[in-house]
Amino acid sequence: MEKRDDNGVDVKVVGGGVGPNNIKFPLSFWEAAVASTVVLGFLFGLLGVYLTMPASDYSFLKLPRSLQELQILRVHLEDYTSDYTAQVLLGYCMVYIFMQTFMIPGTVFMSLLAGSLFGVFKGVALVVFNATAGASSCYFLSKLIGRPIVVSLWPDKLQFFQNQVAKRRQGLLNYMLFLRLTPTLPNTFINLASPIVDVPYHIFLLATSIGLIPAAYVTVRVCILHFKKLVKY
Repeated sequence: MEKRDDNGVDVKVVGGGVGPNNIKFPLSFWEAAVASTVVLGFLFGLLGVYLTMPASDYSFLKLPRSLQELQILRVHLEDYTSDYTAQVLLGYCMVYIFMQTFMIPGTVFMSLLAGSLFGVFKGVALVVFNATAGASSCYFLSKLIGRPIVVSLWPDKLQFFQNQVAKRRQGLLNYMLFLRLTPTLPNTFINLASPIVDVPYHIFLLATSIGLIPAAYVTVRVCILHFKKLVKY
């Protein structure tokens, strides 16, 4: 269904509108099956990485939720990073992308971990790659099953985003870059809502990969300075 906004622009209303009567939630059986399959794929991948590592006590392996926990994880992983670089990188990437795909809080600590283990340039490259891959994974998963979730959680934001995308079709890349570089809309919402409001993937990908670089650099740089200060004292 299309409506004309105050500026005379025809705007397609997603799903016939975003009111409570149009919400399809919870997920259908097929949608839940798709999400479960993706989760299992990540879990089997992580299991494969774990099985290639030497027998040891891995009780330290948990998502850090504070700088103290991050420091403990970094100390334990430093030796493994030098001897089992491929496995550590693969495991790190899978966890980061999984968290981005399913909107699990804590990726900022994963970004900090990249800086502490790999330095500024490698750390930034790793963070941008994983954040972009995770956002892309979220984009395609949302394209398949995300509509009822977005309509249920953010009806007003979805309508606003939909209107803005319709108005800015000719300069959509610039608008998406603006969104990535500013807190106008949350990144999680952008990842989920972009396929629903028909943002083309190539524009989403380019805006995401470029727009995340400044934040990634600042995060990695802050982490390195923090741990250098700890070593100094």
